[in-house]
Parts: sequence; C-alpha cells; structure tokens
Amino acid sequence: MPIRILPETTANRIAAGEVVERPAAVVKELVENALDAGATRVSVTLEEGGIGRMVVEDDGGGMAPGELELAVERHATSKLPEEALLFRIATLGFRGEALPSIGAVSRLLITSRPRDGGGDAHAILVEGGRKGTVQPASGAPGTRVEMRDLFYAVPARRKFLRQPRAEADRAVEAVRRLALAWPGVGFRVVVDGREALSLAPATREGRVHDLLGPDFAAAALPVSGEAPDGLVVAGLAAQPAHTRPTGAAQHLVVNRRPVQDKMLRTALHVAYRDLIAAGRQPAAALFLDLPPEAVDVNVHPMKTELRFRDEAAVRGLLISALRRALGAGAGTAAPSFQPPAPAWRRPLPRPTGFAEPQAAFGVDLAPPPPAPAAQTARLPLGFASPRPAVAPVPAGPATDDHPLGRPLAQILDTYVLAEAPDGALVLVDQHAAHERLTHEALRAQLLEGGVRSQPLLLPAVVDMAPADAARLLTEAEPLARLGLEIEGFGPGAVLVRAVPALLGAPDPAPLLRDLAEELAELEEATALDRKLDAAVARLACHGSVRAGRRLTPAEMGALLRQMEETPRAATCSHGRPTFLRLGAAELERLFGRR
Repeated sequence: MPIRILPETTANRIAAGEVVERPAAVVKELVENALDAGATRVSVTLEEGGIGRMVVEDDGGGMAPGELELAVERHATSKLPEEALLFRIATLGFRGEALPSIGAVSRLLITSRPRDGGGDAHAILVEGGRKGTVQPASGAPGTRVEMRDLFYAVPARRKFLRQPRAEADRAVEAVRRLALAWPGVGFRVVVDGREALSLAPATREGRVHDLLGPDFAAAALPVSGEAPDGLVVAGLAAQPAHTRPTGAAQHLVVNRRPVQDKMLRTALHVAYRDLIAAGRQPAAALFLDLPPEAVDVNVHPMKTELRFRDEAAVRGLLISALRRALGAGAGTAAPSFQPPAPAWRRPLPRPTGFAEPQAAFGVDLAPPPPAPAAQTARLPLGFASPRPAVAPVPAGPATDDHPLGRPLAQILDTYVLAEAPDGALVLVDQHAAHERLTHEALRAQLLEGGVRSQPLLLPAVVDMAPADAARLLTEAEPLARLGLEIEGFGPGAVLVRAVPALLGAPDPAPLLRDLAEELAELEEATALDRKLDAAVARLACHGSVRAGRRLTPAEMGALLRQMEETPRAATCSHGRPTFLRLGAAELERLFGRR
C-alpha cells in the first residue's frame, strides 16, 4: 500500500481522540479555558449526559472577531506568548488543541464578546472539522460554547460511551475537581434540567466543606509544610480510622490543577502505610504550590500527570507533612484549616524538620514527645508481670487537656469506657490501643540505634517448618536491630537468645511463627523498611495487653493519657481504630431523637 498524507479532516479527527474521549473530557477542557480567561462564574449545562448537547458559559475576558477565528485553528493559543515559556506554564491549557479537537468530532458553536474595551459579540460554527465564518451575534461579555452531537462525525466512538447518566456523573465530577482547585470561582452545573452542582465563590476551607462534606472538614487533620525553593503543601487528611474502599476521595491539586499523579498518590499511601488496614484507601484534599518552572505539565494529553524537577523533595515534603499531621495523639482536637499562601509568591523562612533523617521506617519518624511531669501511673508495656498501680484515677470531671476524658469502667474486660470533657462517651479497645503504644515505643528505640533486647535466662528452641526457619534466619540481622536475636539450630529449628525488652517475657514460639508468616506474605523484592514495618507491628501485637485482661482504674487512666501523648494513636498497627467517640448527636441518632 503506498504511503500518502491523510486529509486534514481525518488527521484532526484522529488527533481529537487524544483530547476528547468522552463528555467529561470536553467539559474539563472548556471549563479550563474559562478559568484561564479569568472567569469568576462558570455555568455548565448537560443534556443526554453531554452527548446530545453541552453548553459552557463564563464571564471571562472574551474574544474579539479575529481571535475567535484563530481559536478554532489547531495549535493556536494565547497562553504561550513565547516559546521559552513552554517550561514555565502557569495556565491550565497551553497546547491550542481543545477547541479544534472538539469541533472535529461534533457541532460546535462559539459565541464571545470582549469583557474589556466594549465591542459586540460574534460567533463561529464548526461542524465535523469544517469551519464557518465569523458572524455578528448577540451575547453578554464572556464566552458561550455550545456543543451538539458528540462523535456524530465518528460514530464508532459512540459505542465506547456509557449510558448518559454515567457520562453525566463523570462530567460533574470533573467540574467538582476543578471547583476544589479554584475556590474563588462560582460554579453551576445543570443536568437535564436538574441542578447537580451550585457553588458560590468561597475560601479554600469553605470549598472543601462544600464539596467533601462537613463531616470530612470537621474530622480531618490539617496538613501543612514548606520547603526551600518555594514548595508549599497544605490541605486536609482524613484520620486513619476514616478510610474508603477506593481512591476516589483522594483530591490532589498542583498549582490549581487537579491531577491524578502516581508519585503523589504513592506518597500519600506511604504516609498512611502502617496506619490503615490493607485494601483500604485514605481520603485527603491536598494542595501543592511551587514555581511553574519546577514542574512539567506537558507529559500527558489530559495533563493529569506531572513531572517534577525535584521529585524527591516533593515526595519527601508531602510524606513529612502528612506524618506530622497524623502523628497527633489520640483525641487531639484538629485546629481550623488555614493554608499558607503559595511560598513562591512571598519570602520563605527556612523550614524546620524538612531534612529529618530517613531511618528504617521512612520519612519524619520522630519518637513520641516526652510525657508531662505530672500524670497518672504509666501503663507498663510488658504484661508478663504487670507492675501495681501507683496512683489513683482522679474522681473529678475530665479536663480540656485530656481529650479522651476520665475512665469510668471496663466493659467485657476488653473496652475502657471514658467520659470526654464535653460529655461524650469514649470507648477504647485496650488491646488495639496498647498495641499502638508498644509499636511507637519500639520505633522510637529503633530510631535511636536499635531496640533494647532482654537476654533469655535459658535460650528457647522453636521448631517450625524448614522454609519458615530459613526465612527468619535470612532476616536475622534486621531482626536483631529489633531486639530479637536468633540463630539456626539444625533443620527446622530456631534458637532464640533474646527478645525485645519492651515485650516482657512472651512465649517466643507464637511470635516467631507469626513473624515467619508475615515475612512470607511480603515479596522478595520488598524493601527492608517495609519488612521492618511488618515485624514491628507483629512484635507490638505480641507485646500488648490482651482482650480479657482486667485493668485497674489507674491503668485505665494511664492508658488514656499515653494515647493522648503518643503519635498516631487513633489506629492500631493493623489499621483498626483504637477508640470510638459517641457525642450528643450520635447518641440522639441511636435513640431516634433526630
């Protein structure tokens, strides 16, 4: 078959497939154009899921007749005044492909009137790539784009679309993500005559409240961090006990651009790695601001993936900021969310804590803060031979500096019932809570150089499957850093010489068998820090108070106080919540009062 040049119309329709894959992509491109034009209000109307008809109206700068004619030409744009600025893109769009791509596969009518300097409105029609002439029209200042019959020029593409309702949902979600990134702009979306979204201009905090719900905004933890070279991260992250089955609640915004960047999502998962259960996803709304030249958005046709100039710095700052936010003690009240201004627009002080050492467990792993001088008896971390309580629990009401309140009773020898300062009931799972306390104590010792070990008076021999024994002996060196000293003792046997001192005197056989099973589930290529994470979690589980253990009032009080002081104490080492809080509203719902 001879080589030939494709007709322009055919080439444009092929190129359009990279930009226009469904109605949501059209909505995204048109709304981004409106935002780049300085719009303060954007209205979107969808019929038949946007397949039959779509209208996007804005009050932006508008276009003169000559600009309107150029706007539908491929690679014509007002957003890159100089070629060199391709590496310093400060707008959402820049390629000049959206309008010609949409016009190549639909019937497109654009009406625009300049907002400044007066002038009348004009319109241009593009049908299946065939451009009409610019004609006088009537219209308000700004731009109105009407698209009809999406993919009428390429009917095969329609077969890959979903039902109109599903396509409409995707389109609304695209607007929601842009609205989160641009809180100062008002948005309205109407689907088949029904208002699906209505947002007045707001602050960033108010927009998070409107889009993600008051429950998320009230319960989430504020995240903030700064780094040299103008990098700033701010936002909200859900507490570890509030997870989702999918990543749909992860909203990432870079320089006011919603993105689905894999590196940023991985950093989010790493920060929550040992705080949430396997298979669950964290929820967050995170905003990164950095100089435009520090990020390349010209990576993917949909512009949802990025390439950072200093990827390690971005990843490190994000993980560090999230770790600090998640490191608050259990019950700590979250302050109001006040994000800083983008650092590259103002002088930056040198941050503290950004260059913290990345020890075996990752980034920003500071040991728990020192306990205050005056407190109740500390709950011993080893429960083989518990020490007696040395101080009674105060009988008076809970004080504001004790958010988990005062202990009232132990239920089923498993749960501690407490009363918070505001009268709410708090239920604490004593094993899950103490597991986290032990976990953090082990991590703190590991960061200080290694977990202190307790030699056994008589070394213990543990029999197990030869494969399990070999697996443990392969990791003997890192396990020694955790205070567990083992060596081979013939086929299918392991000799235990010492165990972590924090665990008291546990039976080493169940501990080693569980560790072998944990290591078996990890891939051979798994990094050492991930294996140590799993080992610490397993050690903490074996060294914690069990359900069914009767606690004294002083021990219950000490458990609550240590939870308030210990980082990440809202969940156990396996991601389960350590406590539940029932306030007045929750109790009223349970009893049918509201």
